[in-house]
Amino acid sequence: MKTHEQVLSIVEELKKLYPDSLCSLPYPKPYELLFAVRLAAQCTDERVNQVTPALYARFPTLEDLAGADVAEVETYIHSTGFFRAKARDIVSCARILVEEYGGRVPDTMEELLKLPGVGRKTANLILGDVYHAPGVVVADTHCIRITGRLGLTDGSKDPVKVEQQLRPVLPPEESNDFCHRMVLHGRAVCMARKPDCQSCTLRPWCDYFTKS
Repeated sequence: MKTHEQVLSIVEELKKLYPDSLCSLPYPKPYELLFAVRLAAQCTDERVNQVTPALYARFPTLEDLAGADVAEVETYIHSTGFFRAKARDIVSCARILVEEYGGRVPDTMEELLKLPGVGRKTANLILGDVYHAPGVVVADTHCIRITGRLGLTDGSKDPVKVEQQLRPVLPPEESNDFCHRMVLHGRAVCMARKPDCQSCTLRPWCDYFTKS
C-alpha cells in the first residue's frame, strides 16, 4: 500500500493532468444526474448524453416524469439497454421524489439507497457532485481498475471493498474529484485492455508499471 506522501503525489499529478474534474454526465437539475446514472448502467456515458436531451424535452419537469407512461419512457431510452427496468425505475423514483421529498433529491446515503435503481455508486455520486459531501468515493470500473494497478487498493473488483479501502486513504476534500479524474485517466491513458504506461505520468507510483 502507498504512503500518505505517495497518495498526495498521485492526487496532485492527477490535478495537473485533469484540472477540470467534471462529471461526464451533464445535469442542469440534480434529479437528472440521478436518472442519467441509472441509464448509464451497462451503457456508455456518451450514449446516455445522446438520449437524455430528448427525454427531458418530452418530460421537462420531475412531475412530468412522475406521471409518465412507462412504455413511452421506454421509447426514449431504448438504445441504452435494459430499457424496461430503467424506465420503470425512473418513473417510480420520480414519483417518490415528488410525493415524499417535495421534488428534492435526498442528501443522505440511507435515503438515496431506498430509491428504485439507486446503488452506492449512484448515491455517492449524488452526495459528492450535488451536495459536495467530503470523503465520497465513486467506485466505478475505471476507479476500481486504476487504483488497483497503482496499489491504492488490494486489487479487489468489489466496488464496496474498493470504496472502503479508498475512504481512509484519500484526502476527504479531494476524493470525489479524484474519482472523476480516474474516469478521465482510464479513458485517455490507463485503458482496461492495453494501458499506455509509457505515456503515463503516474508511473513513479504505479505497482502495475513497476511489476510489468
